[in-house]
Amino acid sequence: MKKSVSIPNSLYPIVTILGGIFLWEGFVTFFSIPAYILPPPSRIISTFLKEFSILKSHTQVTLTAAFWGFMISVVLAFCLAVLMDSFHIVKKALYPILVLSQTVPIIALAPLFIIWFGFGILPKVFVVILVCFFPIAMNLADGFEKIDRDYLYLFQSLKATKIQTFYHLKLPFVAVNLFSGLKIAGTYMVMAAVIGEWMGGNKGIGVYMVRAKNAYALDRVFASIFIIVLVSILFLYGIDFARKKIIHWI
Repeated sequence: MKKSVSIPNSLYPIVTILGGIFLWEGFVTFFSIPAYILPPPSRIISTFLKEFSILKSHTQVTLTAAFWGFMISVVLAFCLAVLMDSFHIVKKALYPILVLSQTVPIIALAPLFIIWFGFGILPKVFVVILVCFFPIAMNLADGFEKIDRDYLYLFQSLKATKIQTFYHLKLPFVAVNLFSGLKIAGTYMVMAAVIGEWMGGNKGIGVYMVRAKNAYALDRVFASIFIIVLVSILFLYGIDFARKKIIHWI
């Protein structure tokens, strides 16, 4: 009896993406669609290679804002989640406000940050913080809430201090929630920095995209989109790698 060939699950999306690219190329070529409306993938790849040095310098600026905004949001979200867990009055007061804050469109706040803080890196960092802070804080808060009360009673019976309880029980318990929030935030961190750059700036992927769009150079727009997707995927893989190393008991 012949053994069935097992196809790795990772190949399915790769084959789907490659098939979509070939269909895209054939569609644009067959219908002779102008490049300023929809450029073929071959032209986008050519533009990406030709503009790589320029894209690299813009990407470094965007990544700097995205990285600092992400790290600050992690620290702030962690501190707030611990406060909400330690003092229930803080959670009752702030949790509904945090949920309500997500109804405010970020793209409406970005111009205000430009007015208040200028065209430098600071307004982009604030945009990234606003986008990344909520999923991390909410996942951590829910994780603290779901800790089994029997475990807490056990630690109390063993005369454990609050610090010991936090370090040996709460922190390992919410580690899964923390990385879930990090993955959600990591998906949007680069995009958030780009949105901030759309509103105003001197350099960055967002600035590059706006200039390319105004010049109807859609091949450059798609090349910058490719950079954003690639960097976001790499960052997500980095978070997942850290999760497997840190949460080794799962």
